[in-house]
Amino acid sequence: MYQKINRLIIPEMKVSEMILENPYFMLMLEHFGIGLVVHEKTVEQICHENSISKGVFLTFANLFNGYDSLTSDVPAIADVPMIIRYLKTSHHYYLDEKLPKIRHYFRRMNELNDHPEMLLSEKFFKEYCKEITEHLNYENDLVYPYILDIQSYLDGGRDESFVKTYSAMDYREHHNDIEEKLTDLKNLLIKYLPQKEDQQVRRKLLFSLFELEYDLNIHSQIEDKILVPLVELMERNLESGR
Repeated sequence: MYQKINRLIIPEMKVSEMILENPYFMLMLEHFGIGLVVHEKTVEQICHENSISKGVFLTFANLFNGYDSLTSDVPAIADVPMIIRYLKTSHHYYLDEKLPKIRHYFRRMNELNDHPEMLLSEKFFKEYCKEITEHLNYENDLVYPYILDIQSYLDGGRDESFVKTYSAMDYREHHNDIEEKLTDLKNLLIKYLPQKEDQQVRRKLLFSLFELEYDLNIHSQIEDKILVPLVELMERNLESGR
């Protein structure tokens, strides 16, 4: 994992400096739909130009920089659709870009290394892909629509026919840690899997696994520390208004 800077991001900071200090901010900008060429613009300017809540941007940015506590600009219920858009965009990154690339590296390693354990490692990764795909589809198809339905109801966009059939508690229980198997894969490649003519591919594979792990860790913190508490507050507002 890239060394965390542990520098608090503030509105006056230039986004270009953030990226130069921590390249993983490029992923965050992409998940927000922000272009990479940021010139000399500050966080405040970037947020204003892209209609992004400053509280959401700063909170996410500081998570990327190693701060696991929320800043004074705490995301609010009104920010929930923006948070969900960010998370869904990151899902596309995992499913459409990162996992296929890692799968390609495993196949290439199999071509270069005919050790029987290589096939087991690829099988292990395929099982992981299945697990994470099911998890992300569960969020896309059930969790996020449920959350947006609640907000629409609270905003008066839905009538009394709205029925609450899910809860944030269900989400907490289903929200398993999907990062453990990535650690197992890294250990397998670094400590145990015999090496042949696969040095360069193995390095690329490991870098991809580290990058995926880094972003998934932030993703999980956003859900656990920000989204779920906001949904629980929305549910309380829903119950008190009935």
